[in-house]
Amino acid sequence: MSKNLKRILTGIQSTGTPHLGNILGAIIPAINFSKQNNIETFLFIADFHSLTQIKDAHIMKENTLHTAAAWLAFGLNPEKTIFYRQSDVPQVTELAWYLSCFYPFSRLSLAHSFKDKKDRLDDINSGLFNYPILMAADILLYDAEIIPVGKDQLQHIEITRNIANRFHTLFGKTFIIPKDYLTENTKLITGTDGKKMSKSKNNIINVFADEKILKKQINSITTSSNKIEEPKDWKNCNLFNIYKHIASENDSKKMKQLYEKGGVGFGNIKKELIGLILEKFSDERKQFNYYVSNIAEVEKILSKGSLKAQTTANKVLGRVRKKLGY
Repeated sequence: MSKNLKRILTGIQSTGTPHLGNILGAIIPAINFSKQNNIETFLFIADFHSLTQIKDAHIMKENTLHTAAAWLAFGLNPEKTIFYRQSDVPQVTELAWYLSCFYPFSRLSLAHSFKDKKDRLDDINSGLFNYPILMAADILLYDAEIIPVGKDQLQHIEITRNIANRFHTLFGKTFIIPKDYLTENTKLITGTDGKKMSKSKNNIINVFADEKILKKQINSITTSSNKIEEPKDWKNCNLFNIYKHIASENDSKKMKQLYEKGGVGFGNIKKELIGLILEKFSDERKQFNYYVSNIAEVEKILSKGSLKAQTTANKVLGRVRKKLGY
């Protein structure tokens, strides 16, 4: 890798079709990064991570296809980006095992991905417990320098740095220590219930969905009980919080004025949001459907990307094996 290049890595789980939060928080920022001349981007579909939740092979394949189609629909250029499926680079699981031997059980039990669910131990598999280790391997295997993340993922980056430094203490410098990159968009995109948009919470907005389904999702957005003629608080309105991420700055300003003045109902605002999504993402919706209908083309793109990813993975894994005496 050239010293003038900065290597950025990001991934998204294939637990379903990427929703609006994934698109605004991960996909669009990562693709924008990839267009910069001094940036080398590694973008992957985290299907190994998805296995902690999904145990159906058909659903896994479909989700992976839809995830890849979403990236490509929003303009990912596979010629300028190393775009691959996580499971196509099995070296990541070997590195994850090595790393797991250098991180204390007690520290791993404090990871949010486990801690938030430990009151339901019957629902937790050991894969979920080891999730941060695999994520660390995802990052360290490719000498990634910058990791765009949401606020809830910052702990995982800290764990990655901690593991790498523990390894370095015993064996000398081996890995690139990554830095997190937190943008405004990656902080929080709220779902239809006002909480963070998440497939597991079933509060998503799927911009690729059939128009009937999209309308149902938008209409389920929670709002206050203000009457049409009453002024409304846009600062604490979930509907406006979603609208502002899609609308232009000028349209958002006008909408704020309507909220403050009164005379507009939430139903009308929802209709405007539906129209805005259909208009703004018209081309992406068409491209998504194209790739979903052309599976062989998507598979070819992912296969090429995995070969490129393995070239870097083998170099890093070679350094690790040598340090460990293998």
